[in-house]
Amino acid sequence: MFDFSIVTTWFDSLLRQTLGLGDFWSILIECILVGVLILVGYAMLAIVLIFMERKVCAYFQCRLGPMRVGPWGIFQVFADVLKMLIKEIFAVDKADKLLYYVAPFLVIIASVGTFSFLPWNKGAEILNFNVGIFLLTAVSSIGVVGIFMAGWGSNNKYGVVSAMRGAVQLISYEMSLGLCLITAVILTGTMQVSGIVEAQTGPWNWLIFQGHVPAIIAFLVFLVAGNAEANRGPFDLAEAESELTAGYHTEYSGMGFGFYYLAEYLNLFVIAGIATTVFLGGWAPINVGIAAFDTVMDYIPGIVWFLGKTFAIVWLLMWIRWTFPRLRIDQILKLEWKYLMPLCLLNLVLMTIIVAFGWHF
Repeated sequence: MFDFSIVTTWFDSLLRQTLGLGDFWSILIECILVGVLILVGYAMLAIVLIFMERKVCAYFQCRLGPMRVGPWGIFQVFADVLKMLIKEIFAVDKADKLLYYVAPFLVIIASVGTFSFLPWNKGAEILNFNVGIFLLTAVSSIGVVGIFMAGWGSNNKYGVVSAMRGAVQLISYEMSLGLCLITAVILTGTMQVSGIVEAQTGPWNWLIFQGHVPAIIAFLVFLVAGNAEANRGPFDLAEAESELTAGYHTEYSGMGFGFYYLAEYLNLFVIAGIATTVFLGGWAPINVGIAAFDTVMDYIPGIVWFLGKTFAIVWLLMWIRWTFPRLRIDQILKLEWKYLMPLCLLNLVLMTIIVAFGWHF
């Protein structure tokens, strides 16, 4: 498996030793370069995910999806982005201007922040703290504030109702998400994202294999709670267009609306990426203990494994969205507080017992 830290170490030595730059300029150039790569990757993945959503939706509804702009409609998303960029951004009368303008930036900051925690390859972790899981959940919580500020600040009744729905839903399902992640932390013994992936290298060593029943339960609950956390169907009640027009971003146009649209799709990718990292080995290849097979698998780059697993989960979540009808708000909260939360707590106790007695693989 290729270690990407070789490249980063070489680039750092190039700046410091070959070019003779000091610590300040070396760190500044590295931070700018990493920031540009994050934003470019974020934008490209958003375009891919929007196009994928349209085609998957069309497939499930026996349609073709976008077909006119470019071969197989591949340039349709670029046309939509261009149209959105040239739209006028205007403020609503009697809106709270500060909240109205700040809200989209909070949502996009939360989305980009969580996106930066994903481990793309061995040695290619951007934010790799020893309390990474804790920081990941903390940064993702900023998005709730942005959603509530958008609904309240736009002075729209539909927006306020949608924001209240979205806030209570996101705060509720964060509990189950956190408990699922703690279950994985108990098994691996670390909160560092790279450490969790390293603990899953080796034959049949992915967390869903190591932790057997509790790990599988945590994985399935994580997918359900993650879907709700990303405001995706059948949990997209905050954006119920049949009753709330467009939800908390009804009064937004241009890139104000575009930020929410981008964040929704990238949050879907982030949820799938975290599930891949924590439960499916991240960039670790699948090894079965047969030397020849494992050697071939190890030659495949880690980023290919990571993106392959992540997009498989994205496709599964899209399948769920376009298959099940939207739930009512009481059903969403009942599912969390009466079923998922007790199940997660029981599962956490079960995983603790298994680890304490060494019954895991």
